[in-house]
Amino acid sequence: MRHKKLPISLLKKPVHFLALGFGSGLAPKAPGTAGTLMAVPLFLLLQLLDTQFYIAVVVFISLIGIYICEQSSKLMGVHDHPGIVWDEFAGYFITMIAVPFEWIWVLLGFVLFRFFDIVKPQPIGWLDKNVKGGLGIMIDDVIAGVMAGICLHLIIWASQYA
Repeated sequence: MRHKKLPISLLKKPVHFLALGFGSGLAPKAPGTAGTLMAVPLFLLLQLLDTQFYIAVVVFISLIGIYICEQSSKLMGVHDHPGIVWDEFAGYFITMIAVPFEWIWVLLGFVLFRFFDIVKPQPIGWLDKNVKGGLGIMIDDVIAGVMAGICLHLIIWASQYA
């Protein structure tokens, strides 16, 4: 389905500014990837936090994302417009929970999250199609983040024995 290009003026509304990933969701091609790229420098700041506090912040980002994405979606009149990328932020941050800070893991986490978010293996695909509203916008990326995080942790664990 083709979506109309979003005007930059949307960023004047705080809920759109957040939902559109500080403007990264306005990328003309692959806004989800652009949103995830925007999440990387934010992760670099968040990873300085204690793991428990990091998790608390990620839970908050995910929960508030339900409201942000729903409000932005309603104001645009489009459910889950591709420009809404707050869910990508949350998904990437979930992927990176308790991951050692090394560039290889930051990059691999990015690739794994994008893979799960784009391919949408079950149950991600089912959730994407069947859950509506802000929760529907967020849940597929949250589960993609969990699945990518599990894969990333398994790879990190296996690399210690290679």
